[in-house]
Amino acid sequence: MNKKVIIRIFLALAAYGIFVLLVMTFYDDSPDKMQWKDREAYNRQFIAKLELEQFTFKQAITQLGSPDITEAKKIADDKFQVMFYRTQHVKSDGITTQDECTFLLFINGVLKEIGLGDNYPDNWGIVESHR
Repeated sequence: MNKKVIIRIFLALAAYGIFVLLVMTFYDDSPDKMQWKDREAYNRQFIAKLELEQFTFKQAITQLGSPDITEAKKIADDKFQVMFYRTQHVKSDGITTQDECTFLLFINGVLKEIGLGDNYPDNWGIVESHR
């Protein structure tokens, strides 16, 4: 092989390596900064991997970012928190509704239930809306 070709290959690999290093260092991939389509896909994939009793409210905020809709209530010594994350596009109206979300129900900070937002039982009497 020609010496110039080898030098060009080496320079191209070095430039690619620097580019990858810069992207890994400076690209902020937090869910709050994602486009809505990317965030929906991220939320779907992340929520699909969750296990009940193994995931906490604090982890949800860290990993999924702020919820699109949230509800909470305290009954006696128990804290009930429901977080709705958008996981499916229904209507292009600029408003996220429960039927476009998957809900995560936390009791005392621990994940107890996952479900589609339009199946969320409003009549539980557990959770009060704070939208």
